[in-house]
Amino acid sequence: MSARVMLEPVADTGVQRLWLDRADKANALDAQMVEALADAFAQVAAQPPRVLVIEGRGRNFCAGFDFTGFESLAEGELLLRFVLIEQMLAALRELPCVTVACVRGGAFGAGADLAAACTFRLGLADARFRFPGLRFGLALGTRSLTALIGQQAAREILLSGAVVDAERALAVGLLSERLPGEDFAAAIESISGRFGRLDASSVGLALRNTSPRSADADLADLVRSVIRPGIKARIAAYRAGG
Repeated sequence: MSARVMLEPVADTGVQRLWLDRADKANALDAQMVEALADAFAQVAAQPPRVLVIEGRGRNFCAGFDFTGFESLAEGELLLRFVLIEQMLAALRELPCVTVACVRGGAFGAGADLAAACTFRLGLADARFRFPGLRFGLALGTRSLTALIGQQAAREILLSGAVVDAERALAVGLLSERLPGEDFAAAIESISGRFGRLDASSVGLALRNTSPRSADADLADLVRSVIRPGIKARIAAYRAGG
């Protein structure tokens, strides 16, 4: 496993933890981290625990796409980076186990999509989300977000690109639960006890039948959005304007 991602052994309780381990970069997703996550999800799929918990080291869950050095990438290389993120998210959504995102601090861009792809999403008081991709013309995970929180809330969040605090995230369903303290342990134990009793085949069936079958359409929309001419200029303008 990459130093950027740590997958712990399955505990006696059937709970496995996956750590985003790049705290110095707010757990931003560079190419190596995306590859490590994809490998971790393949490993989990082969031997699924009852519950997989995903948490970020440090003060933030995940800052999303790591734009470091994007100026030197060809547009085809940028396309591949985004496609691999979309495929990694699809692999997470398809895992035959209950998945729990534990969000402290920021979950932005692809990091917000990573949390939204989980079965349950726990947040501390400082949890905040942002989906800024459309500010540079990128379509990533929009159908899944809409299925999760509804059309109107998704439109408001995607069109504004505004930061969604924990209170608003809970109100629209982006968070399953907002925790009063600083620890996720009790909430994870509760979820494991209530929802982690089925075998992998039954969990997979339940999750597939309650999820949108949109992986192919999501990938097609993503590719079309990235290959529209000027993606690097749009990213540069977004980064300059915040």
